Amino acid sequence: MPDSPQAYVTDPSSDFVASVEDVEKIYQKHREAPVVRALDGVTVRIPRGQYVAIMGPSGSGKSTLMNLLGCLDRPTTGRYLLDGTDVAQMDDEDLSKVRGRKLGFVFQAFNLIPQLTVQQNVEVPLFYQSVPASKRAAAAAEALERVQLGDRMAHRPSELSGGQMQRVAIARALVTKPSILLADEPTGNLDTSTGNAILALFDELHEEGLTIIMVTHDPTLADRCERIVRLRDGKIERDEVGGKAAAQGYAPA
Repeated sequence: MPDSPQAYVTDPSSDFVASVEDVEKIYQKHREAPVVRALDGVTVRIPRGQYVAIMGPSGSGKSTLMNLLGCLDRPTTGRYLLDGTDVAQMDDEDLSKVRGRKLGFVFQAFNLIPQLTVQQNVEVPLFYQSVPASKRAAAAAEALERVQLGDRMAHRPSELSGGQMQRVAIARALVTKPSILLADEPTGNLDTSTGNAILALFDELHEEGLTIIMVTHDPTLADRCERIVRLRDGKIERDEVGGKAAAQGYAPA
């Protein structure tokens, strides 16, 4: 196993920020148990700056694909190039470093640490990258200003509304200036009005050039995206234009 991510196959000239190439993901609890093929020969290439929705019924493979894209799991076979680097066979340490540098995560449940202030929550990813305290504080303040929570930095999560907590989670995802923002049902715990405000923020981030990949079951959310990748039984059922791009004649890569 190579000693660093730089030792892996790279193609920095690639136009794709994420490229999943003929990937299979197989689970088997024990030798006598049935084989579960969660992903079956999936190929998805995502250009830089694209806004993509991943959809599918329960058991379709969408969560497995999201985990692979987020470097939370590895494919059984196939390649995954993230920013031109093949991360599919990295060991845990290298994969964790790449995940911390390249990816930002937004979850349905916010996953904030209740004992920490808003600013401290946003600093957490930088803490694990050994960024000095003064730089962590400055970066967290910048990210919180971006999501319009600069006046809430000293508050605890319990003092915030659901929409404000999700904004903190988005600031935490942005603080490392990631290549991709990964969102898993980001409005699932929010009322319609608050959810729309969060989606408007996602629209702004996309307009600024950020790549966003969102798992959702809601066709209204998906139609805000440029592209919709639909999975069924571990395979891509359809790869189609979302409402945001339909009028521009966009075609998926």
